[in-house]
Amino acid sequence: MRILIVDDEPNIRRTLRATFEVGGHAVAEAGSPAAAIAAAGQGAFDVALVDVRLGAESGLDLIEPLLSQSPRLAIVVITAHATIDTAVEAMRRGAFDFLPKPFTPAQVRAILERVGRLRGLKDRVADLEEQVRAEIPEAELDSPDPAMRRAFELTRRAAQAEAAVLIRGESGTGKGVLARALHAWSRRASGPFVTVSCPSLNAELLESELFGHVRGAFTSAVRDAAGKVSAAEGGTLFLDEVGDLPTPLQPKLLRFLQERKYERVGDAATRAADVRIVAATNRDLEAAVAAGSFREDLFYRLNVVEIHLPPLRDRTDLPDLADRLLAFFARRTGRKLTRFTDEARAAMTRHAWPGNLRELRNTIERAAILAEGPEVGLADLPDRIASPPPSSAADRIEVGAPVRLDRLEEAHIRRILAATSSREEAAQILGIDPSTLYRKRKQYGL
Repeated sequence: MRILIVDDEPNIRRTLRATFEVGGHAVAEAGSPAAAIAAAGQGAFDVALVDVRLGAESGLDLIEPLLSQSPRLAIVVITAHATIDTAVEAMRRGAFDFLPKPFTPAQVRAILERVGRLRGLKDRVADLEEQVRAEIPEAELDSPDPAMRRAFELTRRAAQAEAAVLIRGESGTGKGVLARALHAWSRRASGPFVTVSCPSLNAELLESELFGHVRGAFTSAVRDAAGKVSAAEGGTLFLDEVGDLPTPLQPKLLRFLQERKYERVGDAATRAADVRIVAATNRDLEAAVAAGSFREDLFYRLNVVEIHLPPLRDRTDLPDLADRLLAFFARRTGRKLTRFTDEARAAMTRHAWPGNLRELRNTIERAAILAEGPEVGLADLPDRIASPPPSSAADRIEVGAPVRLDRLEEAHIRRILAATSSREEAAQILGIDPSTLYRKRKQYGL
């Protein structure tokens, strides 16, 4: 590491220099704030040890200018007059740590090791984000859309804790990608990220996949299996579409969430696991709780931190996403595709995108293959996007229009049905039972 020592006492600087150079670090010294800023301007440092008292000046006032020059710099404040107020102020201004004098070489080395681990973790997270962007460009973990920015910020904050997280959103909105980002930003980033698809199996087989089984536990159990919980040890277990978890398995998952203990199928031995639980769902779990198909206590255990991902039709960054995907598929197919025509862009903006990001990706991949020139036009888009069906009189009704309430309800249901991929999804959005939606459709002839 490259280390900058900022202290007005030459003896302290010499002692620290000797300690660091023995460890193979490159060291520079500064006896004043001006000298420290000049040194930081000449090269990038990994760590700066800054004394609080620098003659008549305060080392705390040096934190902000140093960080403005080197945002990745880890500043360790050192002082012979340590107080809680000083420590709090130093951390508030952006210091990495606080070291009271007198300190031992072992204490200094421990701080450097922590800085190294944190730097390595940040680099690994950056690499993971770059890999995600390279393979899934629509999963760019930054967005000008306010709702997406809130979701990303909440995810970063939740990643630093160990509480269960529930990611909610329609199918195709990127819940799995956000779960992986949360894992990469967490202290468990070096551990495994393991996914369990809750709708994929019946209750017995899903229990085996989740907790494992012993040989002979059931007909096809010809050998022991550890299960996904064991595979996620030290990392994150992602329960995808947890709203579809079979009812018989819900109390066993609840117990695991409460105690972090479980038994493999066919085995009486109780095991413990150190995993972080992240779940995702496109279902209205509150409605499922009210209907008795999802346990209320399990819902609250899963829903400690709730993150909502908006549907694509409600996002303001569709043009940015489309351009990024077009550039991605142009590189992948070797095509020189420059832009969407104004007509194509307008058609994509009008479309409701019931399949969300998944539908957008497939649409632009198709267009990148079919486009004959450097521009993607209307003819390169699927008919459902390029030539939407003409709107009916009901579709043109707006909130506040001088019409009966049932006409407004009909228009709203019609629009939701057109924007969703299934009647079940439409019922969830409308907040009514599928049976109620069935009666409404018959009533309005939809």
